Amino acid sequence: MNKLVMEPEKGEKMTGNKFTHLHLHTEYSLLDGACRIKELIKRAKELNMNSLAITDHGSMYGVIEFYKQAKKEGIKPILGFEAYISPRKMTDKDPQKDKNQYHLVLLAENEEGWQNIIKLCSIGFVEGYYYKPRIDHETLRKYKNGIIALSACLAGEVQSYLLEDNYDEALKTALLYKDIFGENNFFLEMQDHGMEEQKAVNNSLIKISKATGLKLVATNDVHYINKEDAYFHDVLLCIQIQKTIADEDRMKFPSDEFYLKSYEEMAELFPAEAMENTAEIADRCNVVLDFNTVHLPEYKIPEGYEKSEYFRRICQEGLRLRYKDITEEIQQRLNYEIGIIEQMGYVDYFLIVWDFIKYARDNNIMVGPGRGSAAGSLVAYSMEITNIDPLKYNLIFERFLNPERISMPDIDVDFCYERREEVIDYVKEKYGKERVAQIITFGTMAARGAIRDVGRALDMSYGEVDFVAKKIPMTLGMTITSALEVNKELKDLYDSDTKVNKLINLALKVEGLPRHSSTHAAGVLISKEEVTRYVPLSRNKDVITTQFNMIELEELGLLKMDFLGLRTLTVIRDAIELIEQNHNVKIDFGNCKYDDKEVYRMFANADTLGIFQFESSGMRSFLSELKPTEFENLSAANALYRPGPMGQIPIYIKNKLNPEKVSYLHPKLEPILNVTYGCMVYQEQVMQIVRDIGGFTMGRSDLLRRAMGKKKMEVMLKERQNFIYGKKAENGESEISGAVNNGVDEKTANEIYDLMVEFAKYAFPKAHSVAYAALAYETAWLKHYYPVEFMAALISSIMGSSGTVSLYIRECKRLGIEILPPDVNESMGKFTVQNGKIRFGLAAVKNVGTNVISDIVNVREKKGKFNSFTDFCTKVDPAVLNKRQIESLIKCGAFDFLNVRRSQLMAIYEKTIDSILAQKKRNIEGQFSLFDSLSSEVTASDEEMPDVPEYNEKAILSMEKEMVGVYLSGHPLSEYEKVMEKYATTNSNEISEIKDGHEETGIYDGTKVVLGGIIIKKQNKITKNNNMMAFITLEDLYGTVEGIVFPKIYDNYKDILYEDNIVLVEGSIDASEEEAPKLIINNVTELKKEHENQTIQKKLYIKVKNLENYKNIKKELFYTICRHKGADCVIIYSEKDKANMVLPEKNWVNTEDEKLIISLKELLGEENIVIK
Repeated sequence: MNKLVMEPEKGEKMTGNKFTHLHLHTEYSLLDGACRIKELIKRAKELNMNSLAITDHGSMYGVIEFYKQAKKEGIKPILGFEAYISPRKMTDKDPQKDKNQYHLVLLAENEEGWQNIIKLCSIGFVEGYYYKPRIDHETLRKYKNGIIALSACLAGEVQSYLLEDNYDEALKTALLYKDIFGENNFFLEMQDHGMEEQKAVNNSLIKISKATGLKLVATNDVHYINKEDAYFHDVLLCIQIQKTIADEDRMKFPSDEFYLKSYEEMAELFPAEAMENTAEIADRCNVVLDFNTVHLPEYKIPEGYEKSEYFRRICQEGLRLRYKDITEEIQQRLNYEIGIIEQMGYVDYFLIVWDFIKYARDNNIMVGPGRGSAAGSLVAYSMEITNIDPLKYNLIFERFLNPERISMPDIDVDFCYERREEVIDYVKEKYGKERVAQIITFGTMAARGAIRDVGRALDMSYGEVDFVAKKIPMTLGMTITSALEVNKELKDLYDSDTKVNKLINLALKVEGLPRHSSTHAAGVLISKEEVTRYVPLSRNKDVITTQFNMIELEELGLLKMDFLGLRTLTVIRDAIELIEQNHNVKIDFGNCKYDDKEVYRMFANADTLGIFQFESSGMRSFLSELKPTEFENLSAANALYRPGPMGQIPIYIKNKLNPEKVSYLHPKLEPILNVTYGCMVYQEQVMQIVRDIGGFTMGRSDLLRRAMGKKKMEVMLKERQNFIYGKKAENGESEISGAVNNGVDEKTANEIYDLMVEFAKYAFPKAHSVAYAALAYETAWLKHYYPVEFMAALISSIMGSSGTVSLYIRECKRLGIEILPPDVNESMGKFTVQNGKIRFGLAAVKNVGTNVISDIVNVREKKGKFNSFTDFCTKVDPAVLNKRQIESLIKCGAFDFLNVRRSQLMAIYEKTIDSILAQKKRNIEGQFSLFDSLSSEVTASDEEMPDVPEYNEKAILSMEKEMVGVYLSGHPLSEYEKVMEKYATTNSNEISEIKDGHEETGIYDGTKVVLGGIIIKKQNKITKNNNMMAFITLEDLYGTVEGIVFPKIYDNYKDILYEDNIVLVEGSIDASEEEAPKLIINNVTELKKEHENQTIQKKLYIKVKNLENYKNIKKELFYTICRHKGADCVIIYSEKDKANMVLPEKNWVNTEDEKLIISLKELLGEENIVIK
């Protein structure tokens, strides 16, 4: 590349070795920039750069992380973004004229400039968004102060005119920007990536510079860190635009020069002055971000009060309502908490939360009992922010608010999910909508996802990529690097197969990069002044969010709240309303004792389908072993049933069932661990041990708990000494007495510390566990005492999910509850209760919207029930009722009360509606009242129905399934239910529960299963090798599952693979993190009714302790079963893994053979052999 030569003017000095990159795209130029901020700053330091700019496309997503990393490494951060400039006004959105935008780099020179680029970046998203977040010249002029602008790349406005050979317009535009930003604030940007166009443009820019006095700057439009990253960057672009590397017709960078070049590399390409001008700009840009000020909004209190006095009054009054007898201990705890809250400056915070929760309660919006560590606060309990007594359950305030660790308190609140938005709207109204925003979150490329994305970009086959992706364990937080360490098979593939090696190396580069932005499910920011005073705004469809994530907002001292929508609260609310309507009983869990033995019997029987947090197959299996008898058991179950602490479940169960065998390392542990039968389950228990045995303050205990959870070895090592031997008071820190001084010997103290280190990373906050156990108990109480109302409310809450509706309808059947079909004369929007039966809600019917439901219900209440089809069509407003909705209502049976056939109504409905509309048109205004009074008489008469036969049962069931997602008047599989129960090893509901590597049903990726059902959909596909294969959807009594039939299997079974056929399929689970689990089918049997009369196949279950145990007895086991062949399925059950393994058919046995059973019992023990 040739260096551009520019003669210095007379008297001009050339100074050397000064340059700053001012045009740079980080990973937050989503799927375009490939510079990971940490690595970028590290490389800049290696290149001896003392300053660096961030200019991501249209956004400032990465600014805070960039600023912190740069400061940490002693590099001056220059903050800005590359703006998109609308060719006309930013409000113009013509697809022909406004689809493209110009680029312009904007950098903040000072505090005012920082404020202005926040404003400009926000306006682009909030007001100017059209394909991209755009601003215009007028907006730039309004917020120009303190900003330095660069003319950007070839997409810049000046350069675009030069590319069109329109020098005059380019000159005019350059002068326009000079006029907007002022003298010495707009620079012409030169770039050289080896492109001919750039050389020509650069020469013209020099000409404009001489003509206007505008200075030149050299930049490199950095998109990746090192030159060799160009290929990885190209793959990243392919992921963004969903093309492959081999595609010719796609967006491509023209060369491999878009990397972070050194001073020397840039000096070879550009004039010294253009280099030095970058350093001059860097010197001018001085923005300091403030991480030390808290910007809490002010809560306005009633006149005549001091804020602290008002806060104390609310707490004290609440305490009186909560406790009949306020002991000295209770009062001291309240005073202590109030003191800490005042000392830390969070009085406003508590008043703000108290206020919007009070608004919710005053407006009958259900609020959860508490969530997270806030339930440990007596102040929160007194103010009715939470509904869990922290003293009763030994919850710790410092776990929530630690005076020794200054950080914002965090009160997350659950609301009824239907009315959550009302609370957010209240907050917007109270504090001003410009001070409230929702919070951004970024989806990153996880390990398996990165492999799949890169594989697609490299045009590898699905099978090849899937094979590698599946080698990465589905464990929370799993990375590709960790997977290579833990999975030898993957490591061997990586080392031996060049294709796999390339795939994984590229995936390692994209793993963890932000892929897209979205809205945080619950986070809401409430700020002291306008949000854009502190943080730029973004847009996610119609939702306006912050551009900084919630951790960064907290670091900037901004108040973040979590407003969560919890479906369970809506279920409880609806059930309570139905109970009041049907039984005239008002249920209030406000003072619930949580001690009903009947409810615990229900948990012990694992009768918990539909119960909050306790309904999965794995959890039900845990409950049937645990047999809970008290509230603490539910709380512990909630905390233990998660990946990680699940390993403790067998010990917990054993200790609960044999309390006399529970032992403690030291008697001092007993009062702390006795509620969990000697197991360390909660974070609060770790804190209590550190306080009571080590003599730490509660605040310091919390700091140590956090260090243990995050494996901070240095802190853990230092604090181990303090825990065992104590420490004298110094530097304002309290004295630590130490375990030895508290009567615990050194050896035991070390053992206790080791135990804490082992369990701290899994320990769960008891405050959260207790609060959610309370909700579980409440839902169980409702299900036990008012099952019909509870199930109606439960099904209403999941109307859109047909699989779950099917599951709950089966539960109703088990409970003896009848389900009535939709009915225009009886149904409301939601599911309701009629004479002890559940009536289907109209909102569950496809195509029937809320407007028409409201009108049907209103008309019914005002004018009485409908007595004919014509009566219905006449009375319901035609403005909200259309033919499609009527068709849906007919098909699902909502007019069956008329005792006419659905086929008859389908034959006449269009004609009926047309004639009613024509009649209404003919009626002139003066005649309306006359016709209205006659209408009921006219429509009440018997309608003439055509004599057409009713649809057959199969057609009717199919219509019902289409309209409401479930079968109502029967089920095509009902006659096969018993036979499927005998043959099938699982069902669609258990398969759907496979997620996040949580192998709770004993089935996971690769498990062999047998499943029965009806083929409701079949799609043939021709493979690349010209063979036929099929994708089928199989529906059983619980829901649906997708099945894949590859060519070889398809050839064997194609005659029975057709829609509506009822089959048993054998296959293996194909579980991926991206999609719902599927079934790879390898055997299909047609189910016929006579199966029922045939000898039913039995199942032989053989229980082994674990895989090791199975390997030890495998040889002898197979020798035994091979001598007793038969048609009964053999299933090996691993007690440790809670997993089933179905043996191949060639190893099946005859369970009637007594010799076999005797041999097996001798080999494995009688209790380990079960025949079903």
